[in-house]
Amino acid sequence: MDEEFSGIFAGNERKEKEQEMKREGRLPPGQSLTLKWPVLHYGSVPRFDPARWDFRIRGLVESPVRLTWEEFNRLPRIKTHSDFHCVTRWSRFDNDWEGVAFQEVLKLVRLKPEAKYVLVHGEQGFTANVPLNDLDREDVLFATHHDGQPLRADHGYPLRLIVPHLYAWKSVKWVRGLEFTESDVPGFWEQNGYHMYGDPFLEQRFDTD
Repeated sequence: MDEEFSGIFAGNERKEKEQEMKREGRLPPGQSLTLKWPVLHYGSVPRFDPARWDFRIRGLVESPVRLTWEEFNRLPRIKTHSDFHCVTRWSRFDNDWEGVAFQEVLKLVRLKPEAKYVLVHGEQGFTANVPLNDLDREDVLFATHHDGQPLRADHGYPLRLIVPHLYAWKSVKWVRGLEFTESDVPGFWEQNGYHMYGDPFLEQRFDTD
């Protein structure tokens, strides 16, 4: 009986919070609020070896950059607070992230004038494309922590890109580098029917939207 009442109270809390987010204009159309953090990804969870891990910046830059895990962790850190919207129609609100700002990483290279887009590289050959202007924002970061705790492996540990204003498949797990490009090169999910941009408030889920 206690578990039954607990489930009812949790359901009421979720519904009340969802209505609050709707009133504040924070819940995108077609989305439902979750109090949990579901795990979704393609493929297996990669094993992290700090001695072999590196982060590479290449493409339309004057000089490519390679950082070891130790070097990456010496970069200045920030904390951000943002919402998180998954293309599978759930949203998680008021997330606290900690990590290295994209703008901080951008300082490590000199871009060529024609660099307008970024192909984000993750483990196992995964990629996602994002316009440079959408990454060069104060709330975009490479996160190592979520809500005060290190990221779990299935949520992207050791490093996950967070792009809060786009659907979460653009927030690439297990990030290993950036490739600056002149044109918008489709990433893994974009090649498989997902939208090239992915604005949750415009419901840009698929390439037909």
